[in-house]
Amino acid sequence: MDCQGNSNWKTAIMHRRLALLSALAPALLLAAAVSAVEALSTEELASHCVYYQEDPDGEDGIFCVRYIQGFIDGAVATDKRVASNVADEYDRRKTLTDRAIRTRLNRQTERFPSYYAEFCLGEPVPLKAVAELVIADLADPALTASQPLARDVVYATLRREFPCAPSADE
Repeated sequence: MDCQGNSNWKTAIMHRRLALLSALAPALLLAAAVSAVEALSTEELASHCVYYQEDPDGEDGIFCVRYIQGFIDGAVATDKRVASNVADEYDRRKTLTDRAIRTRLNRQTERFPSYYAEFCLGEPVPLKAVAELVIADLADPALTASQPLARDVVYATLRREFPCAPSADE
């Protein structure tokens, strides 16, 4: 192979690498943007939820209730993962005390899928009822001023309004 053939081969590889980089660059930029998502402010959530009563099916009303629903769904999903991780850790140790604790944890998480999040909706609670409680808190200027992130207001409302009752075996 002469020098010219070797040069063409290297150029072809360089072009492929540039094409690949060009194709991946938008994905890399998007990934950086996703990791920098700003948390929703209490003020922003309140600006949507203020319209919920008059038009629950409007864009703002739907935004409000879906944010609250997403928060609850996220807490339930996280609790299940935490409970699974804790159970796995207990299985690795396998002492009598650890097995007893695991049994208790399983009972609690079966009764209340958001037990570790420190709120327990228990029997199905209409989303509308939960949303109305959160919306009432969002209307309290003292509360919203002390909690600038929407997730903190939603969490505080859920913990206050739906505390986890101790089980009969506690």
